[in-house]
Amino acid sequence: MTDLNRIELHLHLEGAAPPSFIGGLAKEKKVDIARAFDVQGGYAFGDFAQFLKVYEVATSVLSTPEDYYRLTLAVLEEQAEQGILYTETFLAPDFCGKGDVSAWREYLAAMQEAADQAEAQFGTILRGIVTAVRHFGPDQAKDTALCAAETAGDWIVGFGLAGDERMGQKRDFAWSFDLAREAGLRLTAHAGEWGGPASVRDALDHLRVERIGHGVQAIDDPALVERLVEDGITLEVCPGSNVALGVYGAWNGHPIQKLRDAGVKVTVSTDDPPFFHTSMTDEYDHLAETFGWQDDDFRAINMTAAQSAFCDAVTRERLIKKLEPTDD
Repeated sequence: MTDLNRIELHLHLEGAAPPSFIGGLAKEKKVDIARAFDVQGGYAFGDFAQFLKVYEVATSVLSTPEDYYRLTLAVLEEQAEQGILYTETFLAPDFCGKGDVSAWREYLAAMQEAADQAEAQFGTILRGIVTAVRHFGPDQAKDTALCAAETAGDWIVGFGLAGDERMGQKRDFAWSFDLAREAGLRLTAHAGEWGGPASVRDALDHLRVERIGHGVQAIDDPALVERLVEDGITLEVCPGSNVALGVYGAWNGHPIQKLRDAGVKVTVSTDDPPFFHTSMTDEYDHLAETFGWQDDDFRAINMTAAQSAFCDAVTRERLIKKLEPTDD
């Protein structure tokens, strides 16, 4: 498929860890996490609830800043192989120092060092979005928001909410989002993957986000679709993830084309690619095969991603310049 430069706005760092990396780290530490893998060596789960459990089992072997340094390098090498210029990744202080600000700074320094090394070596740029885990509850989210606020800057550029969308209410996390907003962070939240259109509306009303992670179930509410268009809300769409988890039964039933036709700003990301047996190249191939997308379509969604990215203006201009078509 197309070899155009690409931008990814919705990637969970731990969820992007190659199974071989996690398995190797577990062997080094003499930790038995065999239950996390299938017989082919991939991650083993059957539904969304099992996915969350396996995710936490795999993440459990990542216990030091050095582990996250190595993880970041491994993930960014794969991003570069996929032609991805720029990535925004979700980072959870719950997994990096258990929400303690001092410990979080140590993990963050390790990830930034790896990101700088990868940018110099591979040319791909990484920025972080500190993310509260919804099923850990709103009180823990406040600690996460404090970690975000204390480290906001050119590298930590956003704050978000992930985890089990079916637990708790968006309004319960409003304090955390207010704190992050006051610290100058840009805001996104997972919604409309499992919670229907109402979850998207709640994220807009109570958390006042400018991007929605997934958001695809908004298609079931025409008035909400109109609101997304009017308010210029960008959706971080992950079609392969949605199909793998059964949100939609097949690619031809996915609403990304309908949302785009309606004027919604859509981007394409991989979410947790090794879990869902996908890559950005796979996503593009499926979009081309299913909806007939061509280079101009992919260039347009990447321009949307560049314009919706939480990076500084100088970085954005660099990205846009690299996305523009060449004369040759």
